[in-house]
Amino acid sequence: MHLHVILNRRLLETRRARLHAVTSAALYGRGVFTTVAVHRGRPFLWDEHWARLLAHAQRAGVECDYGDNEAALLLSRLIEANGVEEGRARVHLLARAVRGRWKLGREGRASDLLMMTADAWAVPEALALTVSPYRVNTCSPLVGVKTVNRLEQIMAWEEAKSRDFDEAVVCNERGEVACATTANLFWVKQGAVHTPALATGAVAGTTRARVIELAAELAVPVSEGTHTLHDMADADEVFLTSAALGVALVTVFDYHRYTVPFGSPALRLREAYRQLTLNPEASAPVPEQSRVPE
Repeated sequence: MHLHVILNRRLLETRRARLHAVTSAALYGRGVFTTVAVHRGRPFLWDEHWARLLAHAQRAGVECDYGDNEAALLLSRLIEANGVEEGRARVHLLARAVRGRWKLGREGRASDLLMMTADAWAVPEALALTVSPYRVNTCSPLVGVKTVNRLEQIMAWEEAKSRDFDEAVVCNERGEVACATTANLFWVKQGAVHTPALATGAVAGTTRARVIELAAELAVPVSEGTHTLHDMADADEVFLTSAALGVALVTVFDYHRYTVPFGSPALRLREAYRQLTLNPEASAPVPEQSRVPE
């Protein structure tokens, strides 16, 4: 993590940033976030990330006090202050208003906006994948929402790491494949790309959506649907997508090993996505204003 953060409308050193102790975020984990890739000093797919953050905030009951342009200005300021050329940014909306038995007499601001940056995540060339014993609950009112309460996902990831795997496939309570612990999941069979539908409990990833668009541009068939682990068993290729990973190829899935041939759909999509990150027009537009209010 880098030296500075944005807390509400202030640029602060990380060690000097302070949040209120009694808030909905602190007591109940009522907050949402998004992780944004930074390429060439600019947040990649920012408009999509911000739109999803607001949609998830609405579902989680988190109010937002910030407009689209102001949030973009604040993030640009943070990226410049931390000197980020290639890296990641994480943007949080944290609810302040406390309901129920711990309600405060004075609420003040509806939510806190917290932004931070970090170096790019070093993606292994060979990703090893397993099956997680944990499940996604599609009956949850927050299924598919990126809340700040990520303990289940972290525990699932740690469980996979404890068995020397990099990631794990997570199924829902019906046994349908949903996602990886921190990424969206794709596989290729006979030249066609498959990915779990959002109804399985998968998060509507911004990288996932862009990869599906790229597949259409490359005339690669894509199918979103409900599948079981059995459907994945004879996959020719498997890959993961996220803001941190980009498009990452899986070389091992439990006892299956994959050799990705030149010109395969996964390789073509990874290269198309990489080219997109090198294109300045693919990043968020630079706001016209040069500074934000203190």
